[in-house]
Amino acid sequence: MEIQRKLAILADAAKYDASCASSGSQPRDSLGGRGIGSTEGAGICHSYAPDGRCISLLKVLLTNHCQYDCLYCVNRASSNVPRARFRVEEVVQLTLDFYRRNCIEGLFLSSGIVKSPDHTMEQVVEVARQLREEHDFRGYIHLKTIPDASDELLARAGRYADRLSINVELPTAEGLRALAPEKDESAIRRSMARLRLRIDDTREEARRVLPIRALPGAAPAAAKPPPFAPAGQSTQMIVGADATDDRHILASSATLYGAYKLRRVYYSAFSPIPDAARALPLAAPPLMREHRLYQADWLMRFYGFEHQEIVASPDGLLRLDVDPKLAWALAHAERFPVDLNHAPREMLLRVPGLGVKAVERLLQARRVRRVRADDLRRLHVPARKVLPFVVADGHRPAANAMAMSGSAAAAAEPAQAALF
Repeated sequence: MEIQRKLAILADAAKYDASCASSGSQPRDSLGGRGIGSTEGAGICHSYAPDGRCISLLKVLLTNHCQYDCLYCVNRASSNVPRARFRVEEVVQLTLDFYRRNCIEGLFLSSGIVKSPDHTMEQVVEVARQLREEHDFRGYIHLKTIPDASDELLARAGRYADRLSINVELPTAEGLRALAPEKDESAIRRSMARLRLRIDDTREEARRVLPIRALPGAAPAAAKPPPFAPAGQSTQMIVGADATDDRHILASSATLYGAYKLRRVYYSAFSPIPDAARALPLAAPPLMREHRLYQADWLMRFYGFEHQEIVASPDGLLRLDVDPKLAWALAHAERFPVDLNHAPREMLLRVPGLGVKAVERLLQARRVRRVRADDLRRLHVPARKVLPFVVADGHRPAANAMAMSGSAAAAAEPAQAALF
């Protein structure tokens, strides 16, 4: 099969994996005439898919042949789709060619499982090894690891990749047993734990090596250990393929963040596939649900929210008409309005419309003078969204301002939804 045909099949087969951001990588470039590529993104030409996604990674599968028969996967063993398989050298050459033409900033490589987890993982790692060692490639590499692969192969993967990821697939063990009975939830968690230990050990060893220039005659300083997946690990879970509600999805994410120090949990709205099993829903969940989960995830990671306080509705689902932060504020009217001149940072972060940077600037500003309502506009925050929830010099919201703000936001949300 010609390589263009393989690329068409295997790039399309990889589109359902959302966990391919390149943030947090270790800066690396080819200054001095050595190597090829950079993780800094300078000069990268970003392209856009028909659905609006920005693409800057070569995102492919090594093969879409798979011995597993997960009901939600278009590449499952029983699926009637065209099959293809890259040779290791073909993926290496494609990556280098696309990079030289300024089309990508790196590689995201996953694969179906063929022969065995170790056989598949060995081929995935070999792609990264050839890029790094034989071609001195310094761009970004993200490898999707195979849960049942040996510890030695995971260790090798971390030497060459900026980020590693293992998909938990579904939010609960019950959902995984129902829709992917051949996959072992315990094996997935064990692999994530092994990656966390290696990442932690490497960082701790690097901290012990002090960057102090050795004195004349002194013993040479200890060499800094080679990095291991410096951009950490991530995972992805499918939303809407089973009956798991948002409350349990966020609880699962909180556990993953706490237990394995993940950089990101990605949420992928279930997309109906050809020849789907009866156990799967006939229609996809609203994309706004996926968007709300990302917003809620952000609240847990950066705004001090606990997962159990974000979803208040009896059905366990996030509101689709307003964002989770505004929904929380409307449900806790007794906590508002917040005084911008006296409230602690933790409470300012819960004001709808105030982001982390805006809160830091407010805290700096009020050290030298009183904050007024006009200052919000200078901070480039959405004053119309913030003012109903705050008190400042020269401003006190009307008694029904919060309710009016919630109604206005709900009315505007359908128009805003088209932007995501």
